[in-house]
Amino acid sequence: MNNTKIVKTLMAVMVGSALLSGSALAEQTMTQKATATADSAGSKIDSSMKKVDGYMGDSSVTAKVKAALVDDEAIKSTDISVKTHSGVVTLSGFVTSQDQAEKAVELTKKVEGVKSVSDKLHVKDGKAQSVSGYAGDAATTSEIKAKLLADDIVPSRNVKVETNDGVVQLSGVVKTQAQSERAEGIAKAIDGVKSVKNDLTVKP
Repeated sequence: MNNTKIVKTLMAVMVGSALLSGSALAEQTMTQKATATADSAGSKIDSSMKKVDGYMGDSSVTAKVKAALVDDEAIKSTDISVKTHSGVVTLSGFVTSQDQAEKAVELTKKVEGVKSVSDKLHVKDGKAQSVSGYAGDAATTSEIKAKLLADDIVPSRNVKVETNDGVVQLSGVVKTQAQSERAEGIAKAIDGVKSVKNDLTVKP
């Protein structure tokens, strides 16, 4: 009888310890999984925060550059478009002289947070533009925008269109070279367009 009791007691102890070690293992596994999940979530948050910081930084740089250009009376900043991506500032649009273009670039380089400047500014024709010429340019710009909007290939909301004396400038970002060429082709097909300056950036 005693032997049977001892065996039963030993069996109970073994089963109990097995259960305990099993639950400890399960707990350990759960803890590891929870830690891994927390680490993964943490790194995702870090990554997204960095993206937000980068975006906020770019927006801030763009605002500072625009303010610097507005403050300088020698530059007609209303015709200059400013875009920033990872600290690289792209200036596009029209200026009245090469001196203005160079001054705008120099001013931009001095702004805090600017890593480099991509100069895509174009010098306007020196001749004073007539009212009818300006009205024609506005109509050309509107027509190109409407055609781009109706097109299935070009992401029109990302494309900026400016026209000066029949010269059209396309700026902004598209995903493929085909979209860039398509936008240029649409602009060239519009009546009144003398030439197209394609400054679209392709970013897949």
